[in-house]
Amino acid sequence: MQEITHKVFIENSYLGVTLGAINLTHGLLLIDAPPRPEDVRSWRASLLNLGGGVDRLLVNLDAHTDRTLGVRAMECTVLAHEKTAQVFRNRPTAFKSQDVETGADWELCNGLGSIRWAPPEITFTHHMFIHWDEQPVMIEHHPGSHQGAIWVTVPEEKVIFLGDAVIPNQPPFLASGDLPEWIASLELLLSPTYADTLLIGGRTGLVTHDQVKTQIDFLRLVETRLAALAAQKASPEATANLIPELLGVFKVPDLRYEQYSQRLKWGLLYYYTRHYRTNAAEDVEE
Repeated sequence: MQEITHKVFIENSYLGVTLGAINLTHGLLLIDAPPRPEDVRSWRASLLNLGGGVDRLLVNLDAHTDRTLGVRAMECTVLAHEKTAQVFRNRPTAFKSQDVETGADWELCNGLGSIRWAPPEITFTHHMFIHWDEQPVMIEHHPGSHQGAIWVTVPEEKVIFLGDAVIPNQPPFLASGDLPEWIASLELLLSPTYADTLLIGGRTGLVTHDQVKTQIDFLRLVETRLAALAAQKASPEATANLIPELLGVFKVPDLRYEQYSQRLKWGLLYYYTRHYRTNAAEDVEE
């Protein structure tokens, strides 16, 4: 666990997700959960060392399986955006490992079996404040990477947890995204307001402002290529032809090449279907 300010901690050693813990007078505000049961147990044990208040509140930054699969085992109250709650209402009661390949990290886990979801018990629509200390923690809706994506801001410490808004050095999850809204959200981070802010990505930990710019450039490239396919009235399956160019933007380790290719294949196919075809599917899981 890394202490990035005297109140804010992150953990980046578990598969698929960067976890957060904000140590407030009233209790711990937790960011996301690891997908594997053994990692949940390890994370909970680590949190015991932080002390602080007795209460625990877990925030899901979106509905992605990587960050929501282990939530029930955290055994605490869960908060998320209303659109994230809607995703859970459309899911079966329990998760069952299946052969769908979306390029997500949970697909690398063995022996997950059947796990019951933990839908959020507290939801909001635009923003809310957690008054567990002298200064409140702010939670805001920032759609783009996901319809229910949110940011958690600790103004006193100048820290923001961004979720999947920025994923350096690997392709982002596109299937549930909205590229114009995504780009607009990221451009906010380049304004003077956030010049001295520590940015925490939901996959890789600390994120630089240069990496935010790189993410914007990549999303604009994807938007341009998909719009060109749409102008040609290409089929959704034609999006697979974009994978070599888009994956070439990243320095992909050999062990991750197949996974990241599949992530792009899945994401491009469903993004194109949702945004450029009249019979678009509304909800897609990654």
